[in-house]
Amino acid sequence: MVAVGDAGTIALASQRINVSSPSISAAISQLEREFGIQLFVRHHAQGLTLTPGGQRIFNEAKRILDSAAALNEMAGVISNKARGPISIGALNSVAPLLSAAIRRSFETAYPDANVSLREGHQVDLLRMLGRAEIDVAITYDLEIPKDISFEPLITLPPYVMLAHDHPLAENDAVTLEDLESEPMVLLDMPLSRDYFLSMFQIEGRRPTIAERTSDLSVARSLVANGFGFGLINMPTKTALAPDGERLAFLPLSGEHRPMVLGLATKRSEHRSRIVSAFCDHLQSSAQKGDLPGLAKRA
Repeated sequence: MVAVGDAGTIALASQRINVSSPSISAAISQLEREFGIQLFVRHHAQGLTLTPGGQRIFNEAKRILDSAAALNEMAGVISNKARGPISIGALNSVAPLLSAAIRRSFETAYPDANVSLREGHQVDLLRMLGRAEIDVAITYDLEIPKDISFEPLITLPPYVMLAHDHPLAENDAVTLEDLESEPMVLLDMPLSRDYFLSMFQIEGRRPTIAERTSDLSVARSLVANGFGFGLINMPTKTALAPDGERLAFLPLSGEHRPMVLGLATKRSEHRSRIVSAFCDHLQSSAQKGDLPGLAKRA
């Protein structure tokens, strides 16, 4: 009920809590039968709104959930252990490479942690942080608003992604001049797109964009199959595209602004023990040069 009240639709609540829409709908109907009142007004194709009685029950249910979370936090303090739920968001281009490895690393270090993962574009992540739908986001330092705290983890210079048999793949590094006449596979996501294109603009150059995709896996496959070069800040541990074709990663020569990968959280006077433990865990890994999921650079 709380998830639906927050989301406004059963479909969105289903995505957020990873429970099927029919199960949520059935649970709401069961609650209405047991309480003997209507909790929601159903609007055709426009979601649900709480009835006055539903709003009172929603407020109390949310208070109880918050109290339960506070008790769990208190138990963690007493036992001197980080425990309980934590919701982690990751940028779309980062999630396939890091999120599962980071979750495994953190849950190994903190067995009482209950991690859930979400992903989205930068704008999505910032909105989720603002609404307290996630506790922390793993993302880049792109247009971070003042009400969000950003803690840098690692600086990532740009790399050129090429098919393994591309003539330029034999070089030690590649320049934008080398790439200007080559077809480009643009990782077309909000903010990231502007970052990559700005490199050419600063030098007065114009890339030849042959393909656009918002999916990093698709971009890797397109590049590996010879449809163009790509720009990326995060070389992966494997040089294979999803379809098994080989890739090459080369440094991009020149003075180009690097991306900074870090942790974004909502600014607050209090940070839960589990969130602090997660941030400290990743900071420690980054300082050792062993961030889970990230290829070690020479």
